[in-house]
Amino acid sequence: MILDTLENAARYTGFKAGISEGFGFLDHPGVENLEPGRYEISGDRVFAIVEKNEGRNVEDGKLEAHRNYLDIQFIISGDESMGWSPLSDLASSSKGYDAERDLEFFDGAPQALVKVPPGSFTVFLPTDAHLPGIGTGPIHKIVIKVAMN
Repeated sequence: MILDTLENAARYTGFKAGISEGFGFLDHPGVENLEPGRYEISGDRVFAIVEKNEGRNVEDGKLEAHRNYLDIQFIISGDESMGWSPLSDLASSSKGYDAERDLEFFDGAPQALVKVPPGSFTVFLPTDAHLPGIGTGPIHKIVIKVAMN
Protein backbone atom coordinates (compact mmCIF):
# COMPACT_ATOMS: atom_id res chain seq x y z
CA MET A 1 0.00 0.00 0.00
CA ILE A 2 1.15 3.51 -0.84
CA LEU A 3 -0.40 6.68 0.63
CA ASP A 4 0.68 10.07 -0.73
CA THR A 5 -0.59 13.36 -2.19
CA LEU A 6 -1.22 13.98 -5.89
CA GLU A 7 1.63 16.51 -6.05
CA ASN A 8 4.07 13.61 -5.43
CA ALA A 9 2.49 11.24 -8.00
CA ALA A 10 5.36 11.68 -10.48
CA ARG A 11 7.60 9.75 -8.10
CA TYR A 12 5.62 6.55 -8.85
CA THR A 13 5.23 6.75 -12.64
CA GLY A 14 8.10 4.35 -13.35
CA PHE A 15 6.64 1.78 -10.97
CA LYS A 16 4.25 0.07 -13.43
CA ALA A 17 3.14 0.70 -17.00
CA GLY A 18 -0.21 2.48 -16.85
CA ILE A 19 0.40 4.28 -13.56
CA SER A 20 1.51 7.47 -15.34
CA GLU A 21 -1.61 7.34 -17.53
CA GLY A 22 -3.77 7.06 -14.44
CA PHE A 23 -2.10 9.97 -12.69
CA GLY A 24 -2.31 11.95 -15.95
CA PHE A 25 -6.08 11.44 -15.94
CA LEU A 26 -6.29 12.67 -12.33
CA ASP A 27 -4.23 15.75 -13.22
CA HIS A 28 -6.69 16.99 -15.89
CA PRO A 29 -8.48 20.23 -15.01
CA GLY A 30 -12.12 19.63 -14.14
CA VAL A 31 -11.73 15.92 -13.28
CA GLU A 32 -13.50 16.65 -9.99
CA ASN A 33 -16.62 17.62 -11.97
CA LEU A 34 -17.03 14.29 -13.80
CA GLU A 35 -20.27 12.43 -13.22
CA PRO A 36 -20.11 9.03 -11.49
CA GLY A 37 -19.34 6.19 -13.87
CA ARG A 38 -16.55 4.51 -15.83
CA TYR A 39 -14.09 6.44 -18.01
CA GLU A 40 -11.69 4.70 -20.38
CA ILE A 41 -8.10 5.87 -20.29
CA SER A 42 -6.47 3.04 -22.22
CA GLY A 43 -9.26 0.52 -22.86
CA ASP A 44 -9.47 -2.25 -20.27
CA ARG A 45 -5.78 -1.79 -19.43
CA VAL A 46 -6.29 1.51 -17.57
CA PHE A 47 -9.65 3.03 -16.68
CA ALA A 48 -11.24 5.28 -14.07
CA ILE A 49 -14.34 4.87 -11.95
CA VAL A 50 -15.81 8.06 -10.47
CA GLU A 51 -17.74 7.36 -7.27
CA LYS A 52 -19.94 9.38 -4.93
CA ASN A 53 -20.94 7.27 -1.94
CA GLU A 54 -21.89 7.67 1.69
CA GLY A 55 -19.24 6.63 4.20
CA ARG A 56 -19.76 3.48 6.25
CA ASN A 57 -18.54 1.91 9.48
CA VAL A 58 -15.69 -0.59 9.42
CA GLU A 59 -18.09 -3.28 10.64
CA ASP A 60 -20.36 -2.72 7.61
CA GLY A 61 -17.73 -3.64 5.02
CA LYS A 62 -15.42 -6.50 4.07
CA LEU A 63 -11.80 -6.44 3.07
CA GLU A 64 -11.41 -6.88 -0.69
CA ALA A 65 -8.59 -7.59 -3.12
CA HIS A 66 -8.03 -7.82 -6.86
CA ARG A 67 -5.81 -10.25 -8.75
CA ASN A 68 -5.53 -8.53 -12.14
CA TYR A 69 -5.59 -4.81 -11.34
CA LEU A 70 -3.99 -2.44 -8.90
CA ASP A 71 -6.10 0.42 -7.53
CA ILE A 72 -5.18 4.07 -7.31
CA GLN A 73 -7.85 5.58 -5.06
CA PHE A 74 -7.85 9.40 -5.19
CA ILE A 75 -10.04 11.31 -2.73
CA ILE A 76 -11.65 14.46 -4.14
CA SER A 77 -13.77 15.33 -1.10
CA GLY A 78 -15.10 13.75 2.04
CA ASP A 79 -13.82 12.16 5.19
CA GLU A 80 -12.51 8.72 4.16
CA SER A 81 -10.38 6.18 5.91
CA MET A 82 -9.28 2.89 4.39
CA GLY A 83 -8.49 -0.38 6.05
CA TRP A 84 -5.52 -2.51 5.01
CA SER A 85 -4.21 -6.01 5.65
CA PRO A 86 -1.63 -8.10 3.81
CA LEU A 87 -3.46 -10.62 1.68
CA SER A 88 -1.21 -13.42 2.91
CA ASP A 89 -2.72 -13.13 6.42
CA LEU A 90 -6.36 -13.58 5.34
CA ALA A 91 -8.77 -16.38 4.52
CA SER A 92 -11.14 -15.90 1.60
CA SER A 93 -14.83 -15.55 2.35
CA SER A 94 -17.20 -18.31 1.32
CA LYS A 95 -18.04 -16.52 -1.96
CA GLY A 96 -14.53 -16.96 -3.38
CA TYR A 97 -13.01 -15.05 -6.29
CA ASP A 98 -15.28 -13.41 -8.88
CA ALA A 99 -13.14 -13.41 -12.07
CA GLU A 100 -15.60 -11.24 -14.03
CA ARG A 101 -15.37 -8.43 -11.45
CA ASP A 102 -11.75 -9.22 -10.44
CA LEU A 103 -12.94 -9.12 -6.84
CA GLU A 104 -12.57 -11.29 -3.79
CA PHE A 105 -13.79 -10.57 -0.27
CA PHE A 106 -12.06 -11.64 2.91
CA ASP A 107 -13.17 -12.27 6.47
CA GLY A 108 -11.56 -10.46 9.35
CA ALA A 109 -10.81 -6.93 10.42
CA PRO A 110 -8.16 -4.74 8.78
CA GLN A 111 -4.77 -4.63 10.52
CA ALA A 112 -4.48 -0.89 9.90
CA LEU A 113 -6.90 1.98 9.33
CA VAL A 114 -5.51 5.01 7.50
CA LYS A 115 -7.17 8.41 7.03
CA VAL A 116 -6.88 9.53 3.40
CA PRO A 117 -7.50 13.28 3.18
CA PRO A 118 -8.86 15.04 0.08
CA GLY A 119 -6.10 15.53 -2.51
CA SER A 120 -4.39 12.30 -1.43
CA PHE A 121 -4.29 8.87 -3.00
CA THR A 122 -3.60 5.29 -2.07
CA VAL A 123 -2.23 2.53 -4.28
CA PHE A 124 -3.35 -0.99 -3.47
CA LEU A 125 -1.46 -3.84 -5.14
CA PRO A 126 -2.85 -7.36 -5.62
CA THR A 127 -0.99 -8.33 -2.43
CA ASP A 128 -3.02 -5.75 -0.44
CA ALA A 129 -6.49 -6.39 0.95
CA HIS A 130 -8.29 -3.11 1.49
CA LEU A 131 -11.52 -1.79 2.95
CA PRO A 132 -12.38 1.55 1.34
CA GLY A 133 -15.26 3.89 2.10
CA ILE A 134 -14.88 4.14 5.86
CA GLY A 135 -16.19 7.49 7.07
CA THR A 136 -19.18 9.69 7.71
CA GLY A 137 -21.05 11.70 5.14
CA PRO A 138 -20.51 11.85 1.39
CA ILE A 139 -17.24 10.65 -0.18
CA HIS A 140 -16.31 11.71 -3.72
CA LYS A 141 -13.39 9.83 -5.25
CA ILE A 142 -11.87 8.40 -8.39
CA VAL A 143 -10.57 4.85 -8.53
CA ILE A 144 -8.04 4.21 -11.30
CA LYS A 145 -7.70 0.54 -12.28
CA VAL A 146 -4.34 -0.45 -13.83
CA ALA A 147 -3.94 -3.95 -15.30
CA MET A 148 -1.02 -5.86 -13.82
CA ASN A 149 -0.40 -7.98 -16.95
